[in-house]
Amino acid sequence: MFRTVRSARTTALTALCCAAVFPGLVGCGVFSEVGSELGSAADEVQSELEDAAREVLTEGQLFTGTKTLDVDGASVHVSCSGTPSDGRPVVVLMAGMGDGLDTLEGLQETLAEDERVCSYDRLGEGESDQPEGRQSIDDAGRTLTVVLEDVAGDGPVVLVGHSLGGLIAARYAPDHQDRVSGLVLLDATSPTMIDDISDVIPESATGEGAEVRAQNMAIFEGENPEAIVIDSDPEVRSAGEVPVEVVQHGVPYLGEIAEYGDDLERVWSEGQEKWLALSDRSRLSTAEGSGHYIHVDEPDVAVDAVRRVVDEAAA
Repeated sequence: MFRTVRSARTTALTALCCAAVFPGLVGCGVFSEVGSELGSAADEVQSELEDAAREVLTEGQLFTGTKTLDVDGASVHVSCSGTPSDGRPVVVLMAGMGDGLDTLEGLQETLAEDERVCSYDRLGEGESDQPEGRQSIDDAGRTLTVVLEDVAGDGPVVLVGHSLGGLIAARYAPDHQDRVSGLVLLDATSPTMIDDISDVIPESATGEGAEVRAQNMAIFEGENPEAIVIDSDPEVRSAGEVPVEVVQHGVPYLGEIAEYGDDLERVWSEGQEKWLALSDRSRLSTAEGSGHYIHVDEPDVAVDAVRRVVDEAAA
């Protein structure tokens, strides 16, 4: 996540049929031959069965398409594709700031050919409700927990986060090692991004540098679609012995910022290296032909990274 002032190169920092589950049961006339003396009882039982069927069909582990979840009274938009497989983790995609799950549609569609894949809009993004006030990374984590409980139950997940979504995933995983079995970070926001910007662009800066600094400081203080405050914390805690793929951009788009571009590219790269501390099984690679949106610029790079982590997590 990094906001520049040139609009031309600004990056965003910004159901299954019931017959398939209950064949010949729900809505199929199972009680059509019940005697009239049992009519009312049969109607009651049928109603209960239909309610049970609807409940099962809306479980995240089974539904395909989109739906909304209630998270403390707020509506969160969720999308799932693909078929669950025994022993395979559910892949959960997490977009960057300013993006809805639609920006991950292509990645989700490709991965769903072989995996169960879900995505969601965080509060303030896409079709989800607006947050009631300022949020923290921990608040975003609590929303993520509700999503994971719905789409994966008690099963394992691989979190795939782009930009701010990557930072949230990386902060979440160490506290949920019983659930998160792998991570893919696509040009994830650095754990020390706000300090990095402050160090590179001094308060005395003028011109474009001053605008970039002020804009990003405001974003990190909560002036963003999610009203999320992003603190700088150099500590990267272990997420356990899980496979982690860290993929950084290779096209130096930050380098276009006058005077400070080269140093901004340097600290961004250093920030990607910090995420390697998540696991002894972490790997860092560069998407040479990509800007910030690796899953759009080089979708095969993102797909391959996710598949490697899922395969390792399922082994």
